[in-house]
Amino acid sequence: MKLLIRNLDRNTTEPELRALFAAHGTVQSCTLVIDKDTGLSKGFGFVEMPKPGEAKAAIKLLNSLDVNGSKIRVKKAESKPDSQTDD
Repeated sequence: MKLLIRNLDRNTTEPELRALFAAHGTVQSCTLVIDKDTGLSKGFGFVEMPKPGEAKAAIKLLNSLDVNGSKIRVKKAESKPDSQTDD
């Protein structure tokens, strides 16, 4: 299950984010979104957890948690709609 983590402190690192979620289960991948121009975090990222039960527990336990002075928001990432057109 892919999770969206928002409202991250700009100084939070990928290893910190991975460790936070790994405490609640297996983390398949962890990615911070970085601004191309500044090289700094945009304040959100994604974590993939292969076991839905662990991902749901992480959402419940980590949503609204204070991390580095910012109250993070964790939810299931929405899938991007297919770019199909109705002709």
